Amino acid sequence: MATTVAEIIVERLKDAGVARVYGIPGDSLNGFTDALRVDGSIRWQHVRHEEGAAFAATAEASLTGEMAVCAGSCGPGNLHLINGLFDAHRSRVPVLAIAAHIPAPEIGSGYFQETHPEQLFRECSSFCEMVSTPEQMPRLLDVAMRTAVEERGVAVLVIPGETFLAKCSSRRAGAPIRAVDRVVRPTDAELRRVAATLNASEKVTILAGAGTEGAHDEVVELAKALQAPVVHALRGKEFVEYDNPYDVGMTGLLGFSSGYRAIEKCDTLLLLGTDFPYQQFYPSKATIIQLDIRGEQIGRRCPVDIPLVGSVRDTIPPLLALIDRNRDVSHLVSSRDHYAKARARLDDLAVNDRNRAPIHPQYLARLISDKATDDAVFIPDVGSPVVWAARYLRMTESRRLIGSFTHGSMANAVSQAVGAQSAFPGRQVIALAGDGGLAMLLGELLTITQNALPVKIVVFNNSSLNFVEVEMKAAGFVNFGTDLINPDFAALAQAVGILGRRVEEPDRLEQAVGEILAHDGPALLDVVTARQELSIPPTITAAQAKGFTLYALRTVMSGRGDELVDLADTNLFRRLFD
Repeated sequence: MATTVAEIIVERLKDAGVARVYGIPGDSLNGFTDALRVDGSIRWQHVRHEEGAAFAATAEASLTGEMAVCAGSCGPGNLHLINGLFDAHRSRVPVLAIAAHIPAPEIGSGYFQETHPEQLFRECSSFCEMVSTPEQMPRLLDVAMRTAVEERGVAVLVIPGETFLAKCSSRRAGAPIRAVDRVVRPTDAELRRVAATLNASEKVTILAGAGTEGAHDEVVELAKALQAPVVHALRGKEFVEYDNPYDVGMTGLLGFSSGYRAIEKCDTLLLLGTDFPYQQFYPSKATIIQLDIRGEQIGRRCPVDIPLVGSVRDTIPPLLALIDRNRDVSHLVSSRDHYAKARARLDDLAVNDRNRAPIHPQYLARLISDKATDDAVFIPDVGSPVVWAARYLRMTESRRLIGSFTHGSMANAVSQAVGAQSAFPGRQVIALAGDGGLAMLLGELLTITQNALPVKIVVFNNSSLNFVEVEMKAAGFVNFGTDLINPDFAALAQAVGILGRRVEEPDRLEQAVGEILAHDGPALLDVVTARQELSIPPTITAAQAKGFTLYALRTVMSGRGDELVDLADTNLFRRLFD
């Protein structure tokens, strides 16, 4: 029978199905970590940086849909959690963070390592409270866990170190805290209104986001009924791209022209479970219908003519019964033809260019996609790896694509791979790491070896903060402060017990990718990729064109004209305006 606060936390976490806690020990956490040790049912997953712990918990929650847990000791220890918790909260995945605090009698005195975590974590959580007395437990823990799973967000419990060891009165345990199944859809009257609008429309386009998870077949059936092309936002790619004859690619800064065109040419845009943020990619003239399970999200990005609150999976079946099937197919045919051409142009870039170095990152991404298992988990770093993942990784019903797609933090890939591999030890987990992102939390390589996790890391090594450089070029700035002087990452991996390989010539790449992915254990492939490869959005604005011109002039005037030669040689610059 649990008697201390720490023991009750462990008991409740077990009941909720928690299998591990990510973190770093510290004196203020000792009561909790010792309770884990004594019980032995929940694994303490030791990391080298608390930010990595929060990212790992985010990945686990993203893939399982269940609550994951991380912990940090007082002061700097739990402050390190904040960036990863922001990612979890903005990605809407259930994570419980246990933030140890300084001794309660010392709060407010300027004590060693004192902060006020209940204030600091409030912006990145749905629930954040301090356990001031043992009597608040276990009820406060139940409230935190219930909030995390029902709101799909972060809950933080701040607990002074000595409180973990305090005796606590028992409370009758209710049902294990898991998300409660539900059906959420608009009223019949609202569905009839939507159907009337869709039936009167000649050119409907669907934009699908993360809210289409679990509704692949329903979305495809709706697209068939409407003869509508399906464009996906980045977080919708893994859920609707595969086995979908109506897919016409992605839109947005990372997408390509066919997705942008299918939206711009429609007369009705149906937004399904997406919070796609870029206003400039919404249609200039169209009726907009938005379906989201969170009513407060509707209309945040663009004016909405018909708002609908409900889940995509629950809403589509009754809506389908109201859709007229005899429809004009010209918009769909035109959109699919445009997609085929855009896809062919992208694939033309993903090649071994006569063994010319440096290697095109598109070619690397395509090889990874071709050689990965059918249930691989892909995790790209923010920056250029996300671009190549969005454009070249092929999804299947079982593959997953997760990342810091809303918060947009560097250094997510390797740490999230730790969480993904911990939750699924027998599954292939591939971190597509940028050289800057890998270096930022380099110590997490030691987390991988210490926990014997067979993570595969592919480094897009272009010796720069590459996506930042593209943004500078588009704005007309000469690149500045973006150089990275890197080690041989393969040799570094070998030094810490990870199989390491480095490739600089395209002819060696295919074999190396196959070797790394097939290795029985952790492995890292360091690939020297083209620094000047341009990842251009699907529509070039006049301001961006002007920016590239200014960049060229300023670069020449600053005595760095050799960059322009390299840029043109890498990209065949005329393609910029194709």
